[in-house]
Amino acid sequence: MTAFLISLAVLIAGYFIYGAIVEKAFGSDSGRPTPAYTRCDGVDYMPMPTWKVFLIQFLNIAGIGPIFGAIMGVMFGPASFIWIVLGTIFAGAVHDFLSGMISVRMGGLSLPEIVGSQLGRGVRNVMGVFSVLLLLMVGAVFVTSPAGILAGITPDWMTAELWVFVIFAYYVCATVLPIDKLIGSLYPVFGFALLFMAAGLLCCLLFGGMEIPEGISEGLHSRRSDGYPIFPMMFVSIACGAISGFHATQSPMMARCMKNEKLGRPVFYGAMVAEGIVALIWAAAAIAFTGGYGSLESYMAREGHSAATLVNDISVGWLGAFGGILALLGVVAAPVTTGDTALRSARLIVADFLKISQKNTLRRILVSLPLFAVTFLLIQIDFQVLWRYFAWCNQTLAVFTLWAVSVWMLRNGKNYVIAIVPALFMTVVSVTYLLFAPSPEGFGLPRGIATGAGVAVAALFGGLFYSYRRSMAKSGTIIADENITD
Repeated sequence: MTAFLISLAVLIAGYFIYGAIVEKAFGSDSGRPTPAYTRCDGVDYMPMPTWKVFLIQFLNIAGIGPIFGAIMGVMFGPASFIWIVLGTIFAGAVHDFLSGMISVRMGGLSLPEIVGSQLGRGVRNVMGVFSVLLLLMVGAVFVTSPAGILAGITPDWMTAELWVFVIFAYYVCATVLPIDKLIGSLYPVFGFALLFMAAGLLCCLLFGGMEIPEGISEGLHSRRSDGYPIFPMMFVSIACGAISGFHATQSPMMARCMKNEKLGRPVFYGAMVAEGIVALIWAAAAIAFTGGYGSLESYMAREGHSAATLVNDISVGWLGAFGGILALLGVVAAPVTTGDTALRSARLIVADFLKISQKNTLRRILVSLPLFAVTFLLIQIDFQVLWRYFAWCNQTLAVFTLWAVSVWMLRNGKNYVIAIVPALFMTVVSVTYLLFAPSPEGFGLPRGIATGAGVAVAALFGGLFYSYRRSMAKSGTIIADENITD
């Protein structure tokens, strides 16, 4: 319990201490007008209350990620707690804050446009395709699971196929309608419910006589029986609870609705810290409920058992009937609300890329239709295969984002170290995972070779960054803060 409480305290302190350092390094300006006012269109750009922006951002980036990811990741052992805490403070929250605030400075532009402005048109084009495919995978992944669950608790005539159609119909509405309609109305409720569920579990852990078998004194080695090592596997398994490239595709939505730059820390950095806290609570709950790392692995290995099953068992077992309702929210509403914003973000990225105004409803529909068609095709692929590719793509997207924000910080004369350190680390993680992971998602190379290649690629990128820094220093080329306006 002591290690858990320390981890929780460090996460909260990280928001106030390191969050303030990151905010100061960026230079938030309360007097600078935000895109919510300068580009207000009543569809995607509009000022919204801060509490609502925070809850929407939280649910956008959270969903079931910090729940399922934490449950799967904690099977690696106590090292998972350390990664959740340090990853959230020094990587994930920095990634989310800088990508979100740079979007604010650049008129609410989507992630590929931001990355392209710093790393070049070619990278922009690659990132555009990469980001859209990732978002469509998210939309596809988070249709089949809730559709199957809903089919199991409703009358027989309401089949999984019918629920897929219903969820898709909702996706169409959430993607096309102005953001203050469905998303602005439903997301704060669901976001609050997820936080409330985490708070209920935290109370059970603290005051319910639960024992958290942390096992730190026994070492930080992997506790998995299949031999999967902590590096790089755990750093990819726990994504949304530490750092996730998917978040940077979501942040521009709230960058277009935020009233003041000074709200960036609670909205972007704060939402990521809140997600880290949720992940920490669920990781602790998983091993406390099952009795330890080995017991958790045995539970997950039983036929018919999954992270969703464990979420239901913990919620009902600890919180009763009300917990069952919250569990249903966690495994049904949360993934659906992740899928809809993923497809909305895909629409915004395509529209920004093609310079298509989104004020007109027909244009929004025309941009969205091909995206829905591809998503429907992706649903036909096995869920497990999709998820494995999504995990690596997710962290690779974070790598591109971190390098782009590092260049932006350098070009604007700001402290780029806060971005380049996690950029280097995540480069090593992503390259190593791709080379080490077994087929079909990786090449299955020995871990030593894969890690060496990861370090080499990170060193190459670091060298290119240093060379660019030297050329800028010689020429005295430091530009003013970028701010694209109409």
